[in-house]
Amino acid sequence: MSSTASIYSIAAEDHARAESSAWARFSTAKDQAEFCASWLAILCAQIGRVNGGLLVLGPDVDGGYTPVAMWPDASRNLQYLTSAAERTLRDRQGIVLGADGTSTPAPDQHTHIGYPIEVAGALHGAVVLDLAPVPQSELQRALRLLHWASAWLLDLFRQRMLQERDARLSRTGIVMDLAATAIQERQFTASALAVANELAARLNCDRVSIGIEKSNSIRVKAISHTAVFDRRMRMVRLIGNAMNEVLDLDTAIVHPSQDNDDVGAIAHAELAREFDDICVCSVPLLENGQSIGVLTLERISGPVFDPETVELCKTIGAMLGPILELKRDNERGVLRRIGGAVQIGTMALFGPRHPGVKLIALLIAGIVAFLGLATGQYRVSAKAVVEGAVQRASVAPFDGYIAESFVHAGDRVEAGQVLVRLDDRDLKLESGRYQSQLDELRRKQRQALAAQDRAAMVVLAAQIHQVEAELALVKDKLTRVVLRAPFNGVVVSGDLRQLLGTPVEQGKILFQIAPLDAYRVILQVDERDISRVEAGQKGELALEGLLNNDIAFVVQSITPVSTAQDGRNFFRVEAHLLNPSFRLRPGMEGIGKISIDQRRLIWIWTHSLVEWTRTWVWEHAL
Repeated sequence: MSSTASIYSIAAEDHARAESSAWARFSTAKDQAEFCASWLAILCAQIGRVNGGLLVLGPDVDGGYTPVAMWPDASRNLQYLTSAAERTLRDRQGIVLGADGTSTPAPDQHTHIGYPIEVAGALHGAVVLDLAPVPQSELQRALRLLHWASAWLLDLFRQRMLQERDARLSRTGIVMDLAATAIQERQFTASALAVANELAARLNCDRVSIGIEKSNSIRVKAISHTAVFDRRMRMVRLIGNAMNEVLDLDTAIVHPSQDNDDVGAIAHAELAREFDDICVCSVPLLENGQSIGVLTLERISGPVFDPETVELCKTIGAMLGPILELKRDNERGVLRRIGGAVQIGTMALFGPRHPGVKLIALLIAGIVAFLGLATGQYRVSAKAVVEGAVQRASVAPFDGYIAESFVHAGDRVEAGQVLVRLDDRDLKLESGRYQSQLDELRRKQRQALAAQDRAAMVVLAAQIHQVEAELALVKDKLTRVVLRAPFNGVVVSGDLRQLLGTPVEQGKILFQIAPLDAYRVILQVDERDISRVEAGQKGELALEGLLNNDIAFVVQSITPVSTAQDGRNFFRVEAHLLNPSFRLRPGMEGIGKISIDQRRLIWIWTHSLVEWTRTWVWEHAL
């Protein structure tokens, strides 16, 4: 008994010393690996009777989890715990398995217990322990200790997540500030210089340079804290060579390289050697995935560019590229913009990729070729109105008043039908007055004849002729009091129903009547097309009231006088209808197309634009 007690006493002392040593390493851990190794050692010491422990963390870039700590030492083979670790990661909950990794453990068997490390719903890893055969109470105690101890790792990952978030926010703040600095300047050069100065201050750089690509070569446009510089200076040439290196390799370059691979960084090495730079970093300025420039940062003292700073510079390059390219594009002239657009279109058409552009260009070329070879009927379009071949006006025969009106515009009338009747009361009174005067003069003439008074007879004869003429004029007016239709037709204009009793002057047009069996078409041809129109040409007329019935016509005459309408000049062209419809009515409007001749389709569709362009060039040419 004494020897057994001494053995347990020695084991307890070793266990205490191991735990004390683990706590010492845990409190002074400098990195995550040392922290996790110390944490696993303390956990195994607290639980006791642990044959092996494994801590896996992740996920990595490929989504896998890797061991970061093993107990009792890293040289021990703990491959047999991987199945339990995979089960824990898959189920994302605590597990208790037998030694085979699948079955429920028996009291006299080794037990594998696993517990996931999960923070805010994100799985960061798992810890798996191999316990010697223990009672159920000891197993429950081990699970409680494992659950409580995981809080240390959860706190570690929370702190790391907060640090990563703060770092991301800091980098995002730098990027946003640089974007604001670049946008607030209107000119490209001023914007590039402001960005270089801001970037040099934010990243503790001694010099920051910005170059823009032109003709497959970099031209230095801005150097921090340098308002004016000569491109022939050695410093500018060396910086330009380093930027050309980035443009040729199409990748970011850091000198000295973090992986000791400086292949292709000859110009960067020369730049660093010339100005005693401890490190140089160059990243491309990207716009739509294409390098439009290079950003170069130099440090003479201080730390080298770490991977996080290099990634930040790449982000800045991707953000500044579109802004600087937009400002540079705004300063280009019209010819340079057209040239750039032509160059981009040529690269898309004849370069690699862009199959859709090539297909569209092929279709356009085919359509143009077809239009250039095929011919069609060229026709001149013009507004058209239908008129009667003869239009008879019914006018007021004398000054008078309207007594009755029997028709209005749109009514069909027959020859001799009464259109309007004028008031004849004044004419009848005047006729009676002249008749009484005539009777009186004739009585006096008979008296003079009886008295043989020749002088009186001559005077009275003249007065009688005058009164007879006046009476005949009044009777003639009375015969024209009623106005009748001269032929069968339709009233084109005139509506006197609201004008009964109103006076009319002699010669005023009261109605216009057109026949129903004879029409003509009046076309308003634009002055740009009138030179192509000749008498005898045929065409077709489409009226708004008879859209389904095209009416053929032939041009009869062209009036050589233009009329202005809507800011353009039109010529009046008269045409004769060949097959008029019985539904045709005077006053109908539509579109008439005069057939000229057969011409190429491309000319028919483009001649208006070509002629307008010639006119504009002639008008604005010096």
